[in-house]
Amino acid sequence: MEPHYTPTALLVDDEPRVTIILDGELSDAGFDVTALNSSVEAIELLQKKQFDVVITDLSMPEKSGLDVLKAARDSELNSDIGAIVITAHASIDSAVTAGKMGVAKYLEKPFKNSELVELAQQVCEYTRMTRSKKESSEEAQEEFQVLAHDIVFGSAASAKRMNDLIRKVAPTDATALLTGASGSGKEVAAQMIHALSKRAKKPFVAVNCAALAESLLESELFGHVKGAFTGATDLKRGRFELADGGTLFLDEIGETSGALQTKLLRVLEERKFSRVGAGEEISCNVRVITATNRDLQKEISKGTFREDLFFRLNVFPIPIPSLAERKADIPEFVNAFLQANGCEEGAISEEALATLCEYHWPGNIRELRNVIERAVILSGGEQITPEHLSVTASQTGSDASSNSGAGLAAAEREMIINALEDSNGNKTTAAQKLGITRRKLYSRMKILDIEG
Repeated sequence: MEPHYTPTALLVDDEPRVTIILDGELSDAGFDVTALNSSVEAIELLQKKQFDVVITDLSMPEKSGLDVLKAARDSELNSDIGAIVITAHASIDSAVTAGKMGVAKYLEKPFKNSELVELAQQVCEYTRMTRSKKESSEEAQEEFQVLAHDIVFGSAASAKRMNDLIRKVAPTDATALLTGASGSGKEVAAQMIHALSKRAKKPFVAVNCAALAESLLESELFGHVKGAFTGATDLKRGRFELADGGTLFLDEIGETSGALQTKLLRVLEERKFSRVGAGEEISCNVRVITATNRDLQKEISKGTFREDLFFRLNVFPIPIPSLAERKADIPEFVNAFLQANGCEEGAISEEALATLCEYHWPGNIRELRNVIERAVILSGGEQITPEHLSVTASQTGSDASSNSGAGLAAAEREMIINALEDSNGNKTTAAQKLGITRRKLYSRMKILDIEG
């Protein structure tokens, strides 16, 4: 946790001895703790004060811990709060109910106090990150929450190493270089660094350097004045200006030209730039995070990337593991994506989950998300089984995209078209027939090239 940030915790247990001990442990770790022995008082307080984490006993007089969690979820201030349930009387039913309420962990007594403290710190980080994305679009917010949850709580060794590096660099202003395959979550990692930094309340601005031509990219980054080139009818502020005080994320930095690399190097060294077509310089206060799926050392040896810029960007390198490197986290991703699609507990069979865990995932997390979205539609509200998946454990490389994937895509396309026809083009009704949200329907229609 950064020195200037004090995480807040609501601790609820009907045993005063427990609250006294845990209050002391959490306070020593830097938490601002409100400890209560009454679940009724806790429910009332959750309507008046915002917390980063609620830690509650399960079995209490008057109201249970699940009632406390429900009150938090129903409150305007704490609907996105992180939660930890502690109990001496664990049961499958209560664990499932708590899980549906967004509980990060279900701890059985006795447990190590240090374990609770560490978990509370992780939950607070997650709460803070999700709250920092409140202004994002619904789709971006959903993806961030899903991916950030598993990045924070991932159990694979490669994920833990990445988590540790993110937490170490976030409070600083160091330039970070994120490396990893496409779809592995580099932008989400950049968003996490921003959300955990002292710049969190300032803008996070992202630019995909591979998506724009060089002339357009320069104007996009630095802005332009009226008349700078054909089509420049007004003054345009660039991304460096828009990100002032915050973070600028340059994705696919390896795709930039030598000329643009020279200008980027100057901005990083002098913290000044000029709009296209203008002579005056503009100062900027921006933290720069970059990402690439290329080996920049090889690009340097080929002469396509400046070595001095590489050293300026590579102050703090963070490898983002591929999904194949963190297969232990696949069940967590699957559950998160299923919840995002409105599915209940047990929506996927053990055989289907095993298939997903064995597949090699060349498209990484992005591919997994698309596979789950498609499977939810194809299953028609029933449990997802292997035949609903567009991948098999034995597939490799092009097999995944050319065989069963193509067939299932065609089947999904037909189902969506039929639902639209049956609904006379009403997308809300069609989405209801398919068991998905209207926004998900629009997303799948775009991917499958279905006209409105």
